[in-house]
Amino acid sequence: MPARERYPHLPKAVEYAHIGWDLFILTLVVINLTLLLFDSLFLLSPINQVIASLTPAFHAFYDDTIHSRFIIIDLVFVSFFVADVLLGWSIAIAERRYHRWFFYPFVHWYDVLGCIPLAGFRLLRILRVVSLINRLHRLRLIDVTRWNIYLFVAKYYDILLEELSDRIALRLLGSVQQQVRATDSLTERVIERVVMPRKAQLIHEIAQRLEATIGKAYQNNRQAIMAAISDLVSRTLHESPEIQRLSRLPMGQQATRAMEASLSGVAQRLVDELLLSIHSDEFRQLVERTADSGFDTWLTVDEGSNRVTEQVLYDILEMLKDQVRHQGWKDRYR
Repeated sequence: MPARERYPHLPKAVEYAHIGWDLFILTLVVINLTLLLFDSLFLLSPINQVIASLTPAFHAFYDDTIHSRFIIIDLVFVSFFVADVLLGWSIAIAERRYHRWFFYPFVHWYDVLGCIPLAGFRLLRILRVVSLINRLHRLRLIDVTRWNIYLFVAKYYDILLEELSDRIALRLLGSVQQQVRATDSLTERVIERVVMPRKAQLIHEIAQRLEATIGKAYQNNRQAIMAAISDLVSRTLHESPEIQRLSRLPMGQQATRAMEASLSGVAQRLVDELLLSIHSDEFRQLVERTADSGFDTWLTVDEGSNRVTEQVLYDILEMLKDQVRHQGWKDRYR
C-alpha cells in the first residue's frame, strides 16, 4: 500500500523518514550478513590461505582491523537493530496495531532473537531482510512479484503445496473408502440420520419438482398434445360400429363430425383443466400425501440395496481420488 495509506495520520516528512529508516536498516542487515558470511569463510584455513596468497595486504587489513574486532563491530550493528525493534514497538503501541501492547515482540520474534549476538541467532537476521522487503513491497516502493527469484520460489512452493495436499487428500479418501467397506449398516444409518429427519422437506421438494416438470412439459408440447387428443377421438369414433351405422343415416355424416368436434373439445378442455390444476394447493397436497404414503416403502433397505449404496459411495470416492491424482501444476507450468 502507499505510504499515505500506511501512515494516514503522519505528516509527509515523517512518512519519508519511516521509509528512509526501513531502507537504512535493510542496507545494514545486508552488510551485516555479508560480513558474517565472509568472516565465517575467513575462519576456514583453505580459504584463509587463498586470500593471504592472492591479496596479502587485504588479508592483513581484514585480520587486524575487522576480524580481531568482529564482536565489537557486530555489536554496533546490533545496536541499530535493537533501536529498530524499539522504534517499531513504539509505533505499534502508538497506532494500537495489536490487541495488547506487549504483542509486538512475539509477532516480530525473528527481529528480537536476531539481535542476540550469538552465531545461531545471527542467522535469523535473514528473516529481517525478508520482513523489510515485504514491508517495502506493501509500501509499493518495490514489486517483488516481478523478481525472477520470487517467481521461481512461488512456482515450486505451489508445486510442493499441491503435491502435499494431494497426498493428504488421497490418504483421507482411501481411509473413508475403507470405512465404507467395513461398515455393515451404512445405508440404514444414512436413512435414519440424514434422510428421515428431512422427510417433510424432501416430500415437499418432490411435489414442487413434479409440478414444475409437468407444467413446463405441457406448456412446451401443448399443440402436439391437443393434436394427439383430436386424432385419438377421431380414430376411436371411426372404429366404433355404432358411429359407423350412424354415419350411414341421412344427415349422419354431419352428426358424426359434430360429435367428433364436441368430444375433441371436451377432451382437450379436460386435459387443460387437469394440467392447470397442478398449480393448485389441492394437487400439491395430493402429491405430498401420495409421496408420503410410499416414502417409507421406497426407503426399505435389504442386503442388495445396502450393497448398491456402498458401491456407489465407493465409486464416487474413487472418482474423487482420480481427480486428485491429476497433477494440475503440470497444466499450469507447461
